[in-house]
Amino acid sequence: MTFPGRAPSGAGASEAVPHEDAPPVAAPGSARAERAERVDDLLTAVARGDQVAFAALYDETAPMVHGTALRVLHDPDQAAEVTQEVLLEVWRTAGRFDPERGSALAWVATMAHRRAVDRVRAVQAQRDRDHRASARDYDRPFDEVAETVVQRAERDRVLNCLGSLSDLQRDAVTRAYYGGRTYREVAEDVAASLPTVKSRIRDGLLRLRTCLGMDR
Repeated sequence: MTFPGRAPSGAGASEAVPHEDAPPVAAPGSARAERAERVDDLLTAVARGDQVAFAALYDETAPMVHGTALRVLHDPDQAAEVTQEVLLEVWRTAGRFDPERGSALAWVATMAHRRAVDRVRAVQAQRDRDHRASARDYDRPFDEVAETVVQRAERDRVLNCLGSLSDLQRDAVTRAYYGGRTYREVAEDVAASLPTVKSRIRDGLLRLRTCLGMDR
């Protein structure tokens, strides 16, 4: 069959604009021409919502769609996903097919190629995003052993200096700066007045600064 308005073979046929990646034009009466006409008929029925026709169209075109996607993606799993996406799109958009621009086979093949290329671009874009995220999260290398030694040395110095405080000063400073308590909360914890606690913390910090050499 031919669609109304479709350019006939022979004179004037060159004016029709084929779909991108369209398969070679088949000679009238050949097996390829018969298949192309059969797919045209099926797609026309699918555009009317015929589910039986869609099942037949699926069987006719799925191998071609998968092969097209596989050539672009070089990944069988992704090619299978693209095949499902393309055939679902065929079901949803069959009514948009314009027979004047080429055969239904060419239309489906073009859709498969474009969807596969989009998948390649999407995968590359995700890799680029992951790379940028990794670069942002990457910390410059440290000599971890040296850093650990320094941290432990500093911790030991602080502990030693805390030992130089009075019991009341050490308790108040520890509650405030290691326990995350406010001055008022420390006062409530130790049942002391707020001015007394402030004085203990102030004096304790002064002694710590001196012990740690921070006044030099």
